[in-house]
Amino acid sequence: MASQDGEDQRLQKIASAIRVIPNFPKPGIMFQDITTLLLDPTAFKDTIDLFVERYRSKDISVVAGIEARGFIFGPPIALAIGAKFVPMRKPNKLPGEVISEEYSLEYGTDKMEMHVGAVRAGERALIIDDLIATGGTLCAAIRLLERVGVEVVECACVIELPELKGRDRLGDRPLFVLVEG
Repeated sequence: MASQDGEDQRLQKIASAIRVIPNFPKPGIMFQDITTLLLDPTAFKDTIDLFVERYRSKDISVVAGIEARGFIFGPPIALAIGAKFVPMRKPNKLPGEVISEEYSLEYGTDKMEMHVGAVRAGERALIIDDLIATGGTLCAAIRLLERVGVEVVECACVIELPELKGRDRLGDRPLFVLVEG
């Protein structure tokens, strides 16, 4: 379904389905609202299909979804490629024993957690989120998985905000994105 210039025609449909809300949640922010993408069954399916097409043959056993919107895209991708889904959550949201990774925010720090035993050393993981901005959350997810011996194959996001240079923070980690915001 590639166009003559080589770009998949589904990408334009996905990009046009994402609503941009100026000055939310605070002045100066151009919020990328994926809820409108979810309201368009064709664009939502195309989003999942593009990720599945990319990862189906990459021998991925774990799809790690970052709270909260990674929980929307991760499970259908995991099911389609025959992988398990592992939620990467904010602190104190998971019952039982967890392992955590602290990361820096614009002002202060936060933590990401996953269940102890959710993944095993040697597994191959895809990390999924809706958007990469500064890259802090994805970097924390990478560190958390690698601490327990998981190989992070790639990070994937629906949207990239390239002006915030999050891709640079990932170093040599591959990042796949569908559209730029």
